[in-house]
Amino acid sequence: MSAVYAPAEVIDSPLALRRLLATLIIIALGSGVMYVISVVLPAVQAEFGVSRGDASLPYTMLMVGFGVGGMVMGKIADRHGVLPPLVLGGAATCLGYILAAQAQSLWTFSLIHGLVLGLMGSAVTFAPLMADTAQWWNRRRGIAVAVCASGNYLAGAFWPTVVQWGVANWGWRDTYMALGMICGGGMLLLSTLFRMRPPRPVTAAAASSQAPTAWVSETPLGLPRWRAMALLSVAGVACCVAMSMPQVHIVAYCTDLGFGPARGAEMLSLMLACGIVSRLVSGHISDRIGGLRTLLLGSFLQGTALLLFLPFEGMAALYLASALFGLFQGGIVPSYAIIVREYFPVARAGVQTGTVIMATLLGMALGGWMSGAIFDLTGSYRAAFLNGIAWNALNLSIAIYFYRRARAMGQLR
Repeated sequence: MSAVYAPAEVIDSPLALRRLLATLIIIALGSGVMYVISVVLPAVQAEFGVSRGDASLPYTMLMVGFGVGGMVMGKIADRHGVLPPLVLGGAATCLGYILAAQAQSLWTFSLIHGLVLGLMGSAVTFAPLMADTAQWWNRRRGIAVAVCASGNYLAGAFWPTVVQWGVANWGWRDTYMALGMICGGGMLLLSTLFRMRPPRPVTAAAASSQAPTAWVSETPLGLPRWRAMALLSVAGVACCVAMSMPQVHIVAYCTDLGFGPARGAEMLSLMLACGIVSRLVSGHISDRIGGLRTLLLGSFLQGTALLLFLPFEGMAALYLASALFGLFQGGIVPSYAIIVREYFPVARAGVQTGTVIMATLLGMALGGWMSGAIFDLTGSYRAAFLNGIAWNALNLSIAIYFYRRARAMGQLR
């Protein structure tokens, strides 16, 4: 599994495009588990006889493992290339689904999701691959990272309805067995295309020349690197606590309203299909206006979309709200990878991107659990939506702070 560095001329080349397409499929296979668990949540809750908050625990542990693992895998990828993490991720995804299908308690089911499917499996399919993709593109870096990140939403658009059919016809355990063979096997097969590492910058000046701006610095936006990364990570947590409410609980929400889990799975697929459009459009936008402005725009639009869920409980209105939510929020997470590439040192791209993506996934974990716990306390999801809106306001305030600093320093496209 030894990897060699690619020559500099492969940047923006057909080879980079083929690698990007393979990355898209790997992410669609490996990250689908976060949507699979949302679909099987009602069946798992019923089988194990637990509360809604407890039934959200597997998702929470999955996202914690996903986030922590992304940072670890990013560091490994910085040192050895993305191939070793990909092989480990494919094997863990296969094994994790199969083990989860045999679980006899909620705690066992949750631990497998956190340690195997999250920490060692799906973790490789986001932060490390986003950081890797950003190094293969220069002129179209924004759209390339957006395509990469769209694999996550492609998974969300495809897997919920497929898994819901499997649960209805086979049961969730047999569905998990099939997912292990398909997703894990597919990841292992495609990982063979990733032996070559991106071109290595020879000097600090060469590293900076590969960035789309001249603002790469040890003091991003005039802040100590640790402080800038901490603020960006808090923003990541906040946006994804808000994002998780509809994504994690829309199936359960529709079940509570009497529409059934199949309608909820359709709304989740619609939401994430629209998210693909959002991510691609946002990638194109970020190539023109930069990552900071894209984050600011996405945060404002996501808050607006969350407000739309409050006054409506009809089926048609929820389909519309789900579509708009997907269209409005899809560009937020990819914008973090662009910000890291524009302002932070290139040599630590994997671990830095992994850190902020870990924060977003911890936000998804916290938000998924928090929304279920709020439901248990209040008997409805209204307070959970309000909680998400408050967290989104925190994200927006940090985005505004970064934007003002960049504007004052003349570091905006």
